[in-house]
Amino acid sequence: MADRVWSERRPDLESRSGRLTAGLVTGGFAVADAVAGPQIGRLVDRFGQARVLPCALGAHAGAVALLLAGAVPDLVAGVLVGATLPQLSALSAARWSALLSGERAAALPTAFALEALANGVSYMAGPALVSVLGAAGRPGAGVLLAAALVVVGGLALAAQRRTMPPLTGPAERRHAGRALLRSAFLRQVALGLTLGVFFGAMQVSVAAYAVERGTPDAAALLYFASNCTNLVGGWAYGAWRHGGSPRRHQAAAAACLTLASLPLTFLDAPLAVGATLALTGLAVPVLLIRTSVLTESSVPRAVLTQAFTWGNSASAAGIAGAAAVAGRVVDAGGAHGGFGIAAGAAVVMTVLALGGLRDSSPNMPKSPAPAEATAPNPSATRRDSSTNRKVP
Repeated sequence: MADRVWSERRPDLESRSGRLTAGLVTGGFAVADAVAGPQIGRLVDRFGQARVLPCALGAHAGAVALLLAGAVPDLVAGVLVGATLPQLSALSAARWSALLSGERAAALPTAFALEALANGVSYMAGPALVSVLGAAGRPGAGVLLAAALVVVGGLALAAQRRTMPPLTGPAERRHAGRALLRSAFLRQVALGLTLGVFFGAMQVSVAAYAVERGTPDAAALLYFASNCTNLVGGWAYGAWRHGGSPRRHQAAAAACLTLASLPLTFLDAPLAVGATLALTGLAVPVLLIRTSVLTESSVPRAVLTQAFTWGNSASAAGIAGAAAVAGRVVDAGGAHGGFGIAAGAAVVMTVLALGGLRDSSPNMPKSPAPAEATAPNPSATRRDSSTNRKVP
């Protein structure tokens, strides 16, 4: 969506050199977001959301103002906007983890399902709003609207102090960073990266397929079918009582995504392609939910926000990189080549998830919920990341 916003904001970007500039700016935005996001998350873990989030939002608003005013080169503006964009979904996930600790931990997958539903709705509505504003001759309004939603929503989140995760002490923070290098966490980051590759390749391939068929407008219908089943899958999985191992659920979802993606490498009929895309949409929310659950259980709370931002950054990097590579593959061999990249990413996800079945549980201790975080509790229990059961 970022390159669409850029090309609509600058009419001169319709030329080949202009499209190259749009691609560079979008890439700069994505790289800056991926690199700076975890650093903002680290500051949040140390100083708290109430202190860090308003500062980040103010810097982001200033960067967007520079972009709209044309006060700096476009590439510089793109980097500044990406570097100051706080990952609100990671902050929200950290709050859910703090609220649903201890006896209420079984409800955490449902909370993450709610997050996935909200993200799905925003992904459907955001590009549509930007396109409408661009078509109405107000491309800059799309950028302004996006920035306003981020700033207003972020300030509203910062104002909810009751649900903020409790801060940890220096002693707990001193060694917590090592958990970010453990295989259990790195596996979830790798899964986020490959899921981003899947998304990026799918976006390019669906559009290319519709163009090849001579019906470019059909891409919107194909996206809509996949997004609708994505929402249904997230809602159904969130409402279901989650028994069994989260790692097995993740592996099963990755395998289903692979089986649903492979036919896209050879199917031609629009109805068959649409039905297959709808099937892929059912598996994606389960992967997102279980990746969040396993990320939460693989690190201590002292680095939890940073851990969530690393996952989000990996996914964003995968989307940006795959879109560029899939574009070249589609130009050379058609949409089926792009679908092949997406299917390959699904295969890698399956291998990673199956390998995770052998991971030992890190059993990271979690701090109590905000209302209880007044003193350390020597008899606190820990949760097994593969069963969500408490163990001494």
